[in-house]
Amino acid sequence: MSDLSLFLKSNKKPRECFKYAATKSLCDENGEPLLWTIKPVTTKQSEEIRESCTTEVNVGGKRNSFQTKLDVSKYLAKLAAASVVEPNLYNAQLQDSYGVKTPEELVYAMIDDPKEYSELLEKISGSAEENSLSEKAQQAKN
Repeated sequence: MSDLSLFLKSNKKPRECFKYAATKSLCDENGEPLLWTIKPVTTKQSEEIRESCTTEVNVGGKRNSFQTKLDVSKYLAKLAAASVVEPNLYNAQLQDSYGVKTPEELVYAMIDDPKEYSELLEKISGSAEENSLSEKAQQAKN
């Protein structure tokens, strides 16, 4: 039987913001990629974003029959925008400089390399961290 007190919120480790060079195309005066500040999105925030990107669509040929459809690209773009702290994707001057009007469009414009965008999404979703945790768990078993 486990000690319930270990599960109390006071024992929960906070998830920290981290720095990440999201693209090689934006550099400082020394040619080093600029570091972006990324904050972890909570499960609740992720679900709220997911809900905002989900619609009900009519099932073809069946009257009053619907199924939910997630716009995955929209979800990932909103997730990225919610995670980026620095640069401020809501800054009008920054948006204007790229000719866009939303934080989601700005992420696409600033990170226009599909591989870099994919890598940012992996960092945000914690895939790399989860993989390393899985590897550590596997090593512990062996």
